[in-house]
Amino acid sequence: MGAVERHLGASGTTFRAAVGGDCRRIAELVRIASEGVTDYVWSTLAPEYPGMALIEVGAIRYSDEESVFSYKNCVVAEHDGEVIGLLLSFPVEVESGASSGEPVDLVLEPYSMEVPGSFYICSLAVLPESRGLGIGRKMLDIARERARERGLDTLSLLVFEQNQGACRLYEREGFALVDRAQVVPHELIHYTGDVLLMAAEARRNGMAEQPRRREP
Repeated sequence: MGAVERHLGASGTTFRAAVGGDCRRIAELVRIASEGVTDYVWSTLAPEYPGMALIEVGAIRYSDEESVFSYKNCVVAEHDGEVIGLLLSFPVEVESGASSGEPVDLVLEPYSMEVPGSFYICSLAVLPESRGLGIGRKMLDIARERARERGLDTLSLLVFEQNQGACRLYEREGFALVDRAQVVPHELIHYTGDVLLMAAEARRNGMAEQPRRREP
């Protein structure tokens, strides 16, 4: 994970590269951050794992070392031996190539917005009882560092417009609106309204190039 191996942060919190044994907690934290979107994704994968709880399906997903969602692309925040926060991030290809030809999942389509050539923050989560300690801001600093290590100038992320606390954090950290899409209502997804694509310069503030859609 390059220079981001261990960081001593707020209130004695340590930041480290995730390991395979963290996959269950990664799934739990991604579930918090996604507000039901990952539960929907895991539900589409569930037929491959009959009888398995959705959270376990998620843990399997993050254990796949060949996937962009692998634990290898995660940094975790740890306090007193407990993982309390997560950053899952990876580069977005400049060119995605031809469409796979597979049918588009209409529920997931709003989350296919992306900024080509950016460093994408797929998930940033902190346990509710550990918020307010600056862990989210530190995770964004780590994301910026990881982007610069890869020669990328831009960070990007998706956030629900109704998640006002997260929107305020990202705006304070220099993120600005690039695009928006309407959430497709689903019983597993907690928010309605719009999902926002936001971007910032890896070296602080600024807008990115125009967005595109990717296959979910």
